[in-house]
Amino acid sequence: MIQANSQIDLFKQQLRDSLRRETLNARAITLAKRAHVYTGGDPAETVYFIESGQVKLLIHSPEGKECLLAILTAGDVFGELCFSGSGARLETAVAMGKTVLKQIPAAKFLARLSRDGLNEGFVQYLTVRIAEQQRVIANLVMVDSEQRLGKTLLYLAHKLGKKNACDICLNGSAICIEQKISHEELSEMVGTTRPRISLFMQRFRHLGLVETSAKRFLIIKENKLTDYLAQVGELRDHSFQNCPVLDSNTFRASVALNSNRSRTGAVSGLARKG
Repeated sequence: MIQANSQIDLFKQQLRDSLRRETLNARAITLAKRAHVYTGGDPAETVYFIESGQVKLLIHSPEGKECLLAILTAGDVFGELCFSGSGARLETAVAMGKTVLKQIPAAKFLARLSRDGLNEGFVQYLTVRIAEQQRVIANLVMVDSEQRLGKTLLYLAHKLGKKNACDICLNGSAICIEQKISHEELSEMVGTTRPRISLFMQRFRHLGLVETSAKRFLIIKENKLTDYLAQVGELRDHSFQNCPVLDSNTFRASVALNSNRSRTGAVSGLARKG
């Protein structure tokens, strides 16, 4: 879901102007898709500013599994964990497409914030980032892989999407993600297998929650997907409390049949079946 935060947007514009002055004569770093900005364990001495493109932050397990921490876009800053004093990067930063960055030494970054009176805004900006990462962690622990995929698609729509960007989007509350994202990439973000992502995406298309444009861009039906996830969550909670023998096929069928009803109506319908 695309939710504007006017204070954060204003800060990002102020920070963008400030850092462009700071890095006016610095060489821009241009990265291709999937290129690493840095890898976990690398020395942590600098902060990065995104002039254009997108960067994803990941943590890898010893077995090679990935956990998506955040997706950052133009105007965002990353690498700020260098201020923790650990001396090494904790996460890995990867370009999601052609990306242009500026690199700022940590001490110069802090000095520029102080000089331009941006310290308070930077704290608020980091707080929003922490809240986003807490939601990611909570989703990994508290919801199943189908719900995680739905929430991930809404997150991607919020970070990368454009409303009314194609003919399909003009027909309702839909958001176009022009960044092409493979099922393999979605599986890494969600923490499940690629075949399961393909299965869930097929279900989402069948229910009219997502579509694909003529240019193969992903279209997210924001309101429909949000309502579907809410119904899935409420029906699952209700089934655990009152219908412990409800199998997964019956559960999914209940959600599909109630996809256009209110949440209260959906829960009441399942209660009558029980």
